Amino acid sequence: MNIAYEDKRAINGTYGMVFLEGEVVREATALKAEIELKFLDVPMCGDLMDHQKVSGMAGNGSITMTKVNSRMILLLSKHLKEGRMPSFTIVSKLADPDAFGAERIVLKNCKFSSLTLADWADNKIGETTQPFTFTDWDLLDTIDTSFQ
Repeated sequence: MNIAYEDKRAINGTYGMVFLEGEVVREATALKAEIELKFLDVPMCGDLMDHQKVSGMAGNGSITMTKVNSRMILLLSKHLKEGRMPSFTIVSKLADPDAFGAERIVLKNCKFSSLTLADWADNKIGETTQPFTFTDWDLLDTIDTSFQ
């Protein structure tokens, strides 16, 4: 069945939520997670085009948060000072009530790749962005319109 596109079905990020180690991060305003593909060149005689074969993947992402607490400093400082690299589980949930469904993705073995200790400016709401890497993911809920 072909579903007609309706403007109200576009998913609004306002309904997004981030969970870090099972705890909701209410101050989160954005989350991005993506897989970067790595390639090896495959030479082909008689063809001037570059050909490539996938040889690996890297998971990268970031969480943007309104600065209302010291969550990330408290979460990471002690471990980093001891020379340990903690890993975390992050869940992204996007559930706009007008959409065809909800999408939940769990990101596994997340490691934050930097820690902002201070970043502020006069007459500006504080915000931090915490980049991270991850090595695995699972789709918990997906939006599939083929059954609508």
